[in-house]
Amino acid sequence: MEKIPGLIRKLLVELGEDPEREGLQDTPRRVAELYEELTQGYRLDPWQVVGEAIFEVEYDSMVVLRDVEYFSLCEHHVIPFFGHVHVGYIPKGKVIGASKIPRIVDVFAKRLQLQERMTEQIAQFLEEAIQPLGLGVVVEGYHLCMAMRGVRKQEAWMVTSAMKGSFRTDARTRMEFLRWVEGSLSARGRGS
Repeated sequence: MEKIPGLIRKLLVELGEDPEREGLQDTPRRVAELYEELTQGYRLDPWQVVGEAIFEVEYDSMVVLRDVEYFSLCEHHVIPFFGHVHVGYIPKGKVIGASKIPRIVDVFAKRLQLQERMTEQIAQFLEEAIQPLGLGVVVEGYHLCMAMRGVRKQEAWMVTSAMKGSFRTDARTRMEFLRWVEGSLSARGRGS
């Protein structure tokens, strides 16, 4: 990260700016700090994030955590996309601490990313960590690379999903999960 301020300074010059201008003097340092924070997922191990927060339980009904906000950077334009992640699973003897799911989301979101890949990474990690009977992850994303440039579609939201185990093979289980998250998805589907 120590090279980023120099690179940002060069970028400012290439854009036609004066990096010595009062408003820009600290910009290279601030941008370096910003990217260190926004890409911290590369330096986090999801297993260390989870730690000891996997618990044995006798509970076999669906667990759903919805509306977990995330912010990520599109790997194509290094511009933000953001939205919400919804996770559901049916335990097979183990549950994960509820606060660990948002932390796992951040591990994968805070990288240069594709929404489709991030969705699958979250699902695969949780499947490996708790080995549930079934698991579903739905991610909705608002992509500034699509809203600010190119096609300029400010109302478009992308929704991706990853279904594992019974969420993939049993339509009733999958539909139960999707009903839990349906209200969240439709509420934001209008750019609100």
